[in-house]
Amino acid sequence: MAQHVKIVGVLHIILGALGVLAAIAALLIFGGVSALVAADRSSDSLAAIPILGVIGGFVFILVMALSLPGLIIGIGLVQFRPWARIGGIILSGFDLLGFPFHTALGIYGLWVLLNRETEQMFGVPPARVV
Repeated sequence: MAQHVKIVGVLHIILGALGVLAAIAALLIFGGVSALVAADRSSDSLAAIPILGVIGGFVFILVMALSLPGLIIGIGLVQFRPWARIGGIILSGFDLLGFPFHTALGIYGLWVLLNRETEQMFGVPPARVV
């Protein structure tokens, strides 16, 4: 089951990294279009610059907010951190909404992370009394 946990973690890392790259690409695209509009220097197009900036910033923040948790939880799952199992279960539940790849990852993640053997792997060791 440890191999399955690592696979779920790596898949979350990959999808999270692709999301971060998409967010950066969106910011660069909107910034480039804004620069092209600014270079036009017509009075009609200058009003579009702040609008493009707001849209680009919103898309960047939204995609980053959706991608960073997957990246962080994926790293935690690969390292078998106890908090990552709970985060992975929550993230897998949200992944069920994204069709088709996220849905498949969500089903697989829930199957792996809700398994009794996986629960024991992520169990916190009992505190030692000195």
